[in-house]
Amino acid sequence: MASRLAVRRLPTTRCLCSSAPTVARTSTRAFSNVSRAPSNTLLSAVARKPTSRFVKAASILNVQTRSYADTVVKVPSMAESISEGTLKQFSKQVGDFVEQDEEIATIETDKIDVAVNAPIAGTITELLVAEEDTVVVGQDLLKIAPGSAPEGGAAPKAEAAKEEPKAAADVKTEAPKQEAPAPKKEEAKAPAPAPKAAEKKPAAASPAPAAAPSAFGNREERRVKMNRMRLRIAERLKESQNTAASLTTFNEIDMSALMEMRKLYKDAVLEKTGVKLGFMSAFSKAAIEAMKDVPAVNASIEGPNGGDTIVYRDYVDISVAVATEKGLVTPIVRNAESLDMVGIESAIAGLGKKARDGKLTIEDMAGGTFTISNGGVFGSLFGTPIINLPQTAVLGLHSIKEKPVAINGKVEIRPIMVVALTYDHRLLDGKEAVTFLVKIKNYIEDPRRLLLGV
Repeated sequence: MASRLAVRRLPTTRCLCSSAPTVARTSTRAFSNVSRAPSNTLLSAVARKPTSRFVKAASILNVQTRSYADTVVKVPSMAESISEGTLKQFSKQVGDFVEQDEEIATIETDKIDVAVNAPIAGTITELLVAEEDTVVVGQDLLKIAPGSAPEGGAAPKAEAAKEEPKAAADVKTEAPKQEAPAPKKEEAKAPAPAPKAAEKKPAAASPAPAAAPSAFGNREERRVKMNRMRLRIAERLKESQNTAASLTTFNEIDMSALMEMRKLYKDAVLEKTGVKLGFMSAFSKAAIEAMKDVPAVNASIEGPNGGDTIVYRDYVDISVAVATEKGLVTPIVRNAESLDMVGIESAIAGLGKKARDGKLTIEDMAGGTFTISNGGVFGSLFGTPIINLPQTAVLGLHSIKEKPVAINGKVEIRPIMVVALTYDHRLLDGKEAVTFLVKIKNYIEDPRRLLLGV
């Protein structure tokens, strides 16, 4: 009975598993042996192999479907205060292969330039926006088809470009064959100069766009839209003038001692730390020491209707003004009070390089309690810097010029720098501002004071 029961169930198993060849080769002796096992074991044993084939086939189809699905690259989040920007350029075009994390686009904001990197490796299939378009966070930018780089290292565009010249060459080689029987070759050559003449005309016209910025004196005008950073800078500067009660005080500093110290130790510092010793670190350190006696310089006014609260700080974040092609930026040396002169100089050099390379981030420029601007590197003799709100003061450095000065009753030629301190008179009185600037003067004219704190 058990044997018959097993035989009767086999056709059902064959139908479910579509395994007719396997069942046909099964002998009667096998059926008698199977009768000793439960019927469920028989079904699972016969159905196991075909089912695994179906699973493998389905998984292969699924993987292939995923590999051909394009990935949409979106505008990344830039900062809490930034929700949109201008797409300045695509670093790659349709058909170009990109590696994972490779930069593919640049978005300009009112503070920084944001790089868009490829989330996966693949080939760009479609650009969804145009350059100079305004884009918002989360908006679709482009599509990438995932995949590896072409084997030959040549993109499809390059292959197509190679095929076109080959096709053109084939046409040229076939044309002479058809004209070879003709006795007159001059007629075939005669039309040739016409295309050359046509090619020369665009070549003659091409210098016209290059001459668009015409020679000075032609009474022509050009209008160029301001970039987002320049617009933001203009807005902030005007806001500072309208909000702060700005006043500027000046003084002259004899740079002899600081220049001598730098001359003696700059090579040793460079050899030991790889940092070029400049003047910014000394002025930063002098300002930090002076703030201990005049803490209002490092404070700010906050609150509604122009502010009703004074915020005093026990740390110093120095904003360093750096000129870039797109405008003035002020990256920050954080906790400058805890750094020595070499550490401050190293931090300033790193921020300056990032600013020139367009790699500054929002974190690099957020905050700041005091600003130092060195217009002397451009030859400025003296000027009145504008306060970087909500800060209270900004120190302006200028170029060093040799001047005759009275030293112990004698006239000597000394290197003199004019320094300027613009301060918010709402918070800082004239006495405090002048005291602060004089202390900086004393520290710079005798750098040993910085070590002694006097």
